[in-house]
Amino acid sequence: MFDSLTERFDRTLRGIRGKAKITDTNVKETLREVRMALLEADVALPVVREFVEHVKERAVGAEVIKSVSPGQAFVKIVQDELTHVMGEVNEGLDLNAQPPAIILMAGLQGAGKTTSVGKLARWLKETQNKRVLVTSADVYRPAAIKQLETLATEIGVDFYPSTEKQHPVYIANSAIDHARKKFIDVVIVDTAGRLHIDEEMMNEIKGLHEAIQPIETLFVVDSMTGQDAANTAKAFNDALPLTGVILTKTDGDARGGAALSVRHITGKPIKFIGVGEKTTALQPFHPERIASRILGMGDVLTLVEEAESKLDKSQAEKLAKKLKKGKGFDLEDFLGQIHQMNNMGGIASLMDKMPGMGNISRQVKDNVNDKHVKQVEAIIYSMTREERRRPDIIKGSRKRRIANGSGVQIQDVNRMLKQFNQMQKMMKKMTSKGGMSKMMRQLKGGGMPGMPS
Repeated sequence: MFDSLTERFDRTLRGIRGKAKITDTNVKETLREVRMALLEADVALPVVREFVEHVKERAVGAEVIKSVSPGQAFVKIVQDELTHVMGEVNEGLDLNAQPPAIILMAGLQGAGKTTSVGKLARWLKETQNKRVLVTSADVYRPAAIKQLETLATEIGVDFYPSTEKQHPVYIANSAIDHARKKFIDVVIVDTAGRLHIDEEMMNEIKGLHEAIQPIETLFVVDSMTGQDAANTAKAFNDALPLTGVILTKTDGDARGGAALSVRHITGKPIKFIGVGEKTTALQPFHPERIASRILGMGDVLTLVEEAESKLDKSQAEKLAKKLKKGKGFDLEDFLGQIHQMNNMGGIASLMDKMPGMGNISRQVKDNVNDKHVKQVEAIIYSMTREERRRPDIIKGSRKRRIANGSGVQIQDVNRMLKQFNQMQKMMKKMTSKGGMSKMMRQLKGGGMPGMPS
């Protein structure tokens, strides 16, 4: 997420972090680089101007001059301003209404609106313990109605059916009446998207909003469209009383312009971000955590929350007991760790949140990716159970069979076994005293245990 911006900020701020003295000259030079980094990230110009001005005001004041470590104080000012631009704190959903609380979803076609309805329904069900009903008022695309029905079945929430022959207001009101009778807590109404903003679309969604009076009106926008995302959100906000924004496809957004522009241009908070295609890939938007990620400081709080909710604790405890008893870490355990990592969004997502990742070279990051992890999985799946439990027996003819079965070369199998041996050693270190701190030092030095370097 926002890799290009993180890399540019890291280069820009590296020179000033260790400064014992801050002068007008080095502040001016650094701010010029910061300005360029933000413009390259497709942040809206008014946001860039205000950001740089605020940082400058604070940087040349007593706040930095009196600091014990002026360079670090400057970086903290940049972090605080990033947080301020994105909205200070997470603003959650307001569901304080006579049930059912109604959420209306708006957005352009292709922004990921229908998928976001499913993700939000799952989040409400699993984290807020709400009973949720979803319905589609997109009467122009029968496929969207079917897609939402499939999502509802997958995540186990109620679905109210609709057809392209019905009127959007009729669909929404019927769904709300049904929810009332069934004592459902939240109704999420999906709406029609268009390829661009037009008067007919706006009039239709205005009429729907007026008819159902939702407590939350969320605008779904593709973060990869940069500052255009913020401008589109403003156009919708001028027509509808939006209460917040869901920023989608942030896992594929290397720039970050939308995240840094939406709040300033619309005045509305980003409430959630989509971080992948799975229905679990929705996170509440915490500006202070995203600012920390952008500056390469990681996001330990989100990492801990995801571990709490997504890791199989029984499997982790079983592995810990096995290692404590001195039994070896085998390839089945390795495969289990890969599955746990995938549950948390994959290795790219984990690296994004780990502190110290800003110090790891681009070459290492490029080598350590989810495509490589899938190849490792394929190789292990091509082994017999005996080979997984006793990797030392995997020699010439076995390697050829495994390579053929997984569609890779023998050198790929050799590389995977080498990585596994590194992982074995790391597991031994982690079970010894001070093992975790040693591993973190290795990570910060640019090494990645268990992965190619």
